[in-house]
Amino acid sequence: MAKDDVPEVVRNKRVILRDYVTGFPKESDMHISFSTMILKIPENHKRVVLVKNLYLSCDPYMRLRMRNDQDPEFTPFTPGSPITRFRVAQVLDSTHLGFKEGDFVWGTTGWEEYSFIARPERLFKIRHTDFPLSYYARILGMPGMTACAGFYEVCSPKRGEYVFVSAASGAVGQLVGQLAKLEGCYVVGSAGSSEKVQLLKERFGFDDAFNYKDEHDLEATLKRYFPEGIDIYFENVGGKMLDAVLINIRVRGRVAVCGMISQYNLDQPQGTKNLMCLVYRRIRMEGFVVFDFCHLYSEFLHKMLPLIRDERITYMEDIAEGLVNAPAALIGIFSGNNIGKKIVRVAPE
Repeated sequence: MAKDDVPEVVRNKRVILRDYVTGFPKESDMHISFSTMILKIPENHKRVVLVKNLYLSCDPYMRLRMRNDQDPEFTPFTPGSPITRFRVAQVLDSTHLGFKEGDFVWGTTGWEEYSFIARPERLFKIRHTDFPLSYYARILGMPGMTACAGFYEVCSPKRGEYVFVSAASGAVGQLVGQLAKLEGCYVVGSAGSSEKVQLLKERFGFDDAFNYKDEHDLEATLKRYFPEGIDIYFENVGGKMLDAVLINIRVRGRVAVCGMISQYNLDQPQGTKNLMCLVYRRIRMEGFVVFDFCHLYSEFLHKMLPLIRDERITYMEDIAEGLVNAPAALIGIFSGNNIGKKIVRVAPE
């Protein structure tokens, strides 16, 4: 092998889960580790892709995978190994015909600087590179797909309906509210600070919003904002908020259960007492997982790209710089420290 053909050897920085977590997660539950990696796929490895990770996604759902008592649909992280989530990356080497060196992709990988992808058929190739690559960790990636799938496929909105979105300033909620407004709905969101409430109304175009931390009676609060009741609830919180919504929802209302962040750090989740509302109000409440709608990704892009180009929809991101700051970035979303989608920039584009 000629000197110029010798593959580069690098230190691969990784975020490692120390052990399964109970209660509120801490930065110390993760640590930075290094491994050695050769930036070349071995000759006997077929249909494999080597990537350099550029952006990593921080999502509340990751907390569930830090526990070892979950449904098999959500495989726990492995202590001593890198935690995994969505990312945006560039292909450095490939033995898969669908990908070549220089391609940009998004999909799931470990929280590390470089990754070997053994099942690259699960990657999405980024074809619209006229948008910032970080968009594919947010509005053009998993959060955007989640918002569209939950709102359109589960909620089936109609013009003039009343829509409530909890955790509305988050990665998914801010998009759901804007999509609802584009469909001619009346939209109210809840958030955890006065700053976020103002953003919902002034930047994202919600008709109204409230700080749930200032409200001592959520049932009365929702009655005040929805005197005629709620048609659609996009659920991101769970617990007391869900109970309050069920009392205020209209006949044949719909609830899309995207997440329940208020429950993720509890050893014993809160019960829901108003479930009989589902019966006598004929409410449809449906949980969903974005992976079930991946086959609609082309349709999603066809809908979303013109909305972004025409500035009919906007999005906020909160970027942490460097993999070393990834644990703090992830923990921060459970304290409401982020505004918009929290992502980690691993390396410059």
